[in-house]
Amino acid sequence: MKIVPIIGVCAVVGVAGYGFSIAANAQLAAADATASALANPYGRAPAASLWPGYGNPPASLAVDPGVRGGAAGAGGPVPGANPLLTSIFNDGLDKFNEVEDVPEGLGPRFNANSCASCHSQPAIGGSSPPNNPQLQIGVAEGARNVIPWFTTRNGPIREVRFKRHPDGSPDGNVHAIFTITGRRDAAGCNLAQFNFGTPGNPLTGLGGNPNLAFRIPTPLFGAGLIESIPDSVILANMAAQSAQKSQIGIRGRPNSVLSGNINLGPNDGTITRFGWKAQNKSLLLFSGEAYNVEMGITNEIFTDERDQTPGCQLNATPENRTNYDGTTATEVFPDIVAFSNFMRLLAAPQPAPDTPSIVRGRANFSTIGCAACHTPTLTTAALISDISAAKPNQKVNLFSDLLVHNMGTGLADGITQGAAGPDEFRTAPLWGLGKRVFFLHDGRTRNLVEAISAHRSPGSEANQVVDNYFRASTAQQQDLLNFLRAL
Repeated sequence: MKIVPIIGVCAVVGVAGYGFSIAANAQLAAADATASALANPYGRAPAASLWPGYGNPPASLAVDPGVRGGAAGAGGPVPGANPLLTSIFNDGLDKFNEVEDVPEGLGPRFNANSCASCHSQPAIGGSSPPNNPQLQIGVAEGARNVIPWFTTRNGPIREVRFKRHPDGSPDGNVHAIFTITGRRDAAGCNLAQFNFGTPGNPLTGLGGNPNLAFRIPTPLFGAGLIESIPDSVILANMAAQSAQKSQIGIRGRPNSVLSGNINLGPNDGTITRFGWKAQNKSLLLFSGEAYNVEMGITNEIFTDERDQTPGCQLNATPENRTNYDGTTATEVFPDIVAFSNFMRLLAAPQPAPDTPSIVRGRANFSTIGCAACHTPTLTTAALISDISAAKPNQKVNLFSDLLVHNMGTGLADGITQGAAGPDEFRTAPLWGLGKRVFFLHDGRTRNLVEAISAHRSPGSEANQVVDNYFRASTAQQQDLLNFLRAL
């Protein structure tokens, strides 16, 4: 029996139809075709620990094909960029790769010393690489840092947030894992690392100090396209087929960062969309925050040092700023503008060519219900600035609705950002997924089957969809996994 979608193509302008099936449970009984068994270094049964309170997931013989081989398919500028935009892109790329030191603003606390150290898989602008560079970064230039238990060579780059202060009040802020103490370029600074408490599993990050919440880097490919999607398209997609979505538990909403309004940011009243909880409005804001929070470098958006311990304030602030003495545009740009221009001009990741299995998997993705949140395509605005990767009314195949959804107790991280609560996360864009090594907000798994399983826990909007996946035949599941690794 073939999977037959019962919901038609959405008619809302700018929103892709997805045709997910509420009746999929009854229709996922037989295979379309036999999927080939693929060698998979990480293929294994989903871990019981990924289903808190819900027991073991059903057995499945489908396996994650693993990180797709071949060319990166990402990391270059938008196709057709003119010489000026190409030079701006290359300038941003150079600064993105630059290794920072204390005289340039690094510290007093930091997680990394370069944007590229976090965003490098499968190319600069991506996500966490398979081998964690933080082990070398933490001791560079003679620094006396102890590598935390959740930072390991074969694990992802992680930032850590504390859920609560010692007095029990909400915290939620990033607590950088390293300090500049002992570095040859930081004489006089004596600053202890934070205490990260009881260790757990260093690869998954699970089982240790329950006050810690981890995040891994989000991929940046196609970020300028995402920035160019207007609020009207996001809201139209949210409203599309809302009755059908609600029948399988899907709700979703924009992150509210102004209390009492479901779609208003605190500054201009528009939808925020970047970050694991859609907490940042723009690429410039994203750049300024990361420069300050991840590297400790003050800038013209975030002007204050996050740690003001005496003896560790070694530079005038803001440490990076507009260079008014520059003779070219790129010389004048502060780093955060260069970073945002680089991200804005990054081309979208390229998928693998279709195969019969990938074509079947694409259909299964919609029928099982994945596309109810992971909207295959949204559309850019009708009027677009020329400093963008986007064109007017361009289709953006991001596989996200850019909304936040309740993901249940199993994925809840205890952190509130804006009005995105402790168990809510932005629908992660899936384009480029075939080249990613680590999955979920905390990088707890390398395995797609485990990542899918982890979407099911008490309170999750995805429970019915995950059930649909496990009720599908092995061949249908394998086709879906092959499709995802082709993105």
